[in-house]
Amino acid sequence: MKIIPLYCRQTQLQSHAQHLATQFQCTYIEQLPDAGLYLDLNHTHLALHSIDTKTQGVYVDFVEGQLGYRREHSCGRNQPLPRAIGLKKHKSLKVLDATAGLGRDSFLLAVLGCQVTMVERSPVLAALLTDGLQRLQQQDELSDIWHNMQLIHQPSQLYLQQLQPDQYPDVVYVDPMYPHRQKSALVKKEMRFIRQVVGDDEDSSELLSIALQRAKKRVVVKRPKGAPSVPISIAQRAITPHTHIQSKNTRYDIYMPLTV
Repeated sequence: MKIIPLYCRQTQLQSHAQHLATQFQCTYIEQLPDAGLYLDLNHTHLALHSIDTKTQGVYVDFVEGQLGYRREHSCGRNQPLPRAIGLKKHKSLKVLDATAGLGRDSFLLAVLGCQVTMVERSPVLAALLTDGLQRLQQQDELSDIWHNMQLIHQPSQLYLQQLQPDQYPDVVYVDPMYPHRQKSALVKKEMRFIRQVVGDDEDSSELLSIALQRAKKRVVVKRPKGAPSVPISIAQRAITPHTHIQSKNTRYDIYMPLTV
């Protein structure tokens, strides 16, 4: 896993920056790097930047911006993701987001009342998520959402394998890194950054095999529209989606678990 340096120009925050660097296996630096990606801590948030571009860095914001708008205006149970998770039939579900990333899907499910455990193995993404959750915690009016979200910094396969039966989630949600696309307009800056940090999810098949043996109700896999399903084989038997839900650019493959 690629190690990203952490930089902080504000003297009063440097002790905290050094603590973060130790906690998330980053290298603390006192000067900006000559090239590449780096984490930058300031008074408002922690962000992932590239020294090669002057655009705004990538950070987790559960309070304002796009997620703040969706929380207030377009976060309904009839959207494709909540339907795929099973919220049409259930008021609340215990969801394990096995590839938390920037936490956006987890946040929207938490808004709808799900108890969401976000599992993220990348130290950089886990640091960004931790920063975003801390700022969400400071918003008293959003405390219900914050209480619905938990972050685990660990490989999902290991976390799932350690669960006892009474700890199994209702749903395991997996959003593996999308295949490379040729259309440059589809490759957003934040996805380019994240791909540089985490690489490709080459162990998605292994993760899904374990997830199918831990989920109580279903496993949901997010895929680009038109992309093949993730290949899964258990005991030399190919596992295919039970059904799927399609949106404009995304497909949610739904698998029935092997525990029931």
